[in-house]
Amino acid sequence: MSQPLLDKVYLDDVLVNFSVYGRYHAVTAVWITLAMIYSGIIFNNHVFVTEAVQYRCVDNHDARNNGSALFKVSNAHDALSWCTNPELCTQWVYDNPNSFAAEFQLACQDWKRTLVGSAHNFGYMVGLLIVGPLSDKLGRKPLIIIIGLIGAACGLAKSFVNFYWFYVLLEFLEAAIGDPSSPLYMLSIELVATKSRVKYTTACKIGLSIGGIIFPLMYWLISYWRTFLKTLYAPPLLFICAIYYLDESPRWLLSKGNTEAAVKIIDNASKMNKIEIKENLAMLSYEEDASLDFKTVLVATLKSRTLLKTFFACVTWWITSTFVSHGLSINSVFLKGNKFINYALASVVEIPGNIFAAYLMDKFNRKLPLIFSFVACAVLCAVQPFIPNDLLWLTISIYMVGKLVSTTFFTITYIFTSELFPTYTRNSMHALCSSVGRIGGLAAPQTPLLRVYWSGLSTVLFSVVSLIAGLVTILVPDTGDKSLPDTVLQAEALSYTKTDVQLEENRAGIARKNCNEA
Repeated sequence: MSQPLLDKVYLDDVLVNFSVYGRYHAVTAVWITLAMIYSGIIFNNHVFVTEAVQYRCVDNHDARNNGSALFKVSNAHDALSWCTNPELCTQWVYDNPNSFAAEFQLACQDWKRTLVGSAHNFGYMVGLLIVGPLSDKLGRKPLIIIIGLIGAACGLAKSFVNFYWFYVLLEFLEAAIGDPSSPLYMLSIELVATKSRVKYTTACKIGLSIGGIIFPLMYWLISYWRTFLKTLYAPPLLFICAIYYLDESPRWLLSKGNTEAAVKIIDNASKMNKIEIKENLAMLSYEEDASLDFKTVLVATLKSRTLLKTFFACVTWWITSTFVSHGLSINSVFLKGNKFINYALASVVEIPGNIFAAYLMDKFNRKLPLIFSFVACAVLCAVQPFIPNDLLWLTISIYMVGKLVSTTFFTITYIFTSELFPTYTRNSMHALCSSVGRIGGLAAPQTPLLRVYWSGLSTVLFSVVSLIAGLVTILVPDTGDKSLPDTVLQAEALSYTKTDVQLEENRAGIARKNCNEA
């Protein structure tokens, strides 16, 4: 007779022995955060690389020039008027001849500038469908290394490109197979016990905000976009070093039946922290749907009415999060004042936004904080366009608080999504939700074009979308006090389980069934 499952040791029971402040998790967090900083730097660098510049028409035959050789396009309305008759102008000169728009001759083609950002988000959308399943199949660590190196190579290649559509292609590829943030996040969430998930993943995710602070200040200092890209993408070639400083996720190793490797990592971590593991690691086990491959479990996940409803809610959160959070960052350069400082400030407020999210999740779990942050952002975005222009301090303050709250719901969305699906498909479902949700990311870079009609149209749109997401959140169960579900059955049980007691009873029921069959 096979060993009864009741005698086995589960990973969550072992991980509670580790403090996130211990040497092992602290060192790992530093490396994950550094890699996240890189992801934060590359994510929206197109905001400044492809920034708008003023341009003039050189055409001595145009009567509107009144004999002058130059006609200056000073704002969006003038540009719209002039560019509706492009045949009147045969040559353009740019205020900054070394800009992206000038080198690719994008006068009267603002859509080509913003298309770069949409191509990046579309690439990220497609890439998550590739990276997520590969991460579940090949492991977190190999994907982090491979993707980091590919991203660095694509970024360096962009700095040499002279053909616009090739640049767009590289932007797409960089986002699709060159951003390691997804497997990095999944690694951080799987390394710690339930009670430490929020604080550990939040600490690591702050790296994204730090990257958002660094890159506008870098561009302010470097200014020439090609030099900026070379400076930006050369250091990430050191991702190869992750072979030595990162361990694979023990949870992933157990899901693949590689108990020996998982035990070795845990044993080395305990030695680094100078602690003794009381549990018998030789009996370390992992619950999974027996004899089922990835495709079968994924289909089972999506066939479940409960999990399908959860999937719909998660996709709505992601669409809203990417659209509103990234949209607010992109549009921050249009606030009065220094655009580089404004963008950096929008990234700075992400740090307290992450900390605020961690505090709310620690005190009130997941559901109520998510509803609150969506509704709060809706109110702040709705109010912002109607603040008098002469109250600059109030305009920027309301805008930045809105950005802070959007970071709060984005952070909650990240961790909430990963807690609602079984481990065997967690990264894949998280990536699928994130991927479909990048529809919002596709739209966000285009929102500056709405300023032609009304400067406040973007923020009002952000308000409406946030409010809808807050209402949808009512459909899902809370997960703050529950262990990560390992199976589809456990993931479904979240809808009626209130504490870990019921989840453990579910585990025990599965164990008794398997024991009787044995």
